[in-house]
Amino acid sequence: MLLEVKDLHTSFFTDAGEVRAVNGVSFNLDRGKVLGIVGESGSGKSVTAYSIMQILANTGKIVYGSIKLDGQELVGAGEKVMKDVRGNKISIIFQDPMTSLNPTYTIGHQLMEAITLHTDRNKQEAWDRAVEMLKLVNVNEPEKRMKQYPFEHSGGMRQRVMIAMALACEPDILIADEPTTALDVTIQAGILELMKDIQKKLGMAIIMITHDLGVVAQLCDEIVVMYAGSICEQGTADEIFYHPCHEYTKGLLRSIPTVKNSGQKLQPISGTPIDLLNMPKGCPFAPRCDAAMKICIRETCERIQINDQHQAACWMNVKEAVNAHE
Repeated sequence: MLLEVKDLHTSFFTDAGEVRAVNGVSFNLDRGKVLGIVGESGSGKSVTAYSIMQILANTGKIVYGSIKLDGQELVGAGEKVMKDVRGNKISIIFQDPMTSLNPTYTIGHQLMEAITLHTDRNKQEAWDRAVEMLKLVNVNEPEKRMKQYPFEHSGGMRQRVMIAMALACEPDILIADEPTTALDVTIQAGILELMKDIQKKLGMAIIMITHDLGVVAQLCDEIVVMYAGSICEQGTADEIFYHPCHEYTKGLLRSIPTVKNSGQKLQPISGTPIDLLNMPKGCPFAPRCDAAMKICIRETCERIQINDQHQAACWMNVKEAVNAHE
């Protein structure tokens, strides 16, 4: 097992109170696999990734839980250990490439800085490696691009540069945090195809964080669906798409356009996400769920094993099981 996240709790301590952004998240990631983390904005996807990298804001803290990389515990390991992990073993691509790249430095300078910081390559070797990585991500005229600034590149090109930077030290795990959000559809498709090709070539594991189920369908082997900081459903891509067992997942699938619902009005999930400062007693999705029962409001459902490849934390599965035995 390459990465093991167990019962992770991350909170932000603000003047208004404790914001429990991640509540008991657990998942495993094997080498060469792609894990998708899906959910609305504010569901805890990015905070889970930042907790793994330990790059939380000053108010953020891992309250409880375990994060093991190749058997090594990262929670409480200290900054010296994490500096070795970041870039070398785990890299991250952030949401917006324009704000992630420094506008005052050339592309080459930023790529070379990342390489020299995490490896023992000299300046010339770092230059050669940077050019090699730009070629890998299909950037044309890489030597010329090395001398240019971020504003001289399109959004898609800047995203390719960010991917090159993340892959420069050949990490075991690549975390892609909404890597195609700011891009148009055609560029999105190109970036996703590029990531699939690179993943096959390098054999690394990927954690794909997104709200776009179409992205997940193209790339991921396993899917984690998050809501209000918790995992509500987890399973293989086929299980999640063809046999969803949580009402939130069903709502997400109903709200995306497909060939089958072409010409029909989409069904959005009603209501708004809950306030993480005032978490309800029961299922956090209950206030927005059309199928909610009294027990959903009173008690949180533990994750139920649907089969060997599928888990869901929804009382509807208990109800169906009871009805099947009557």
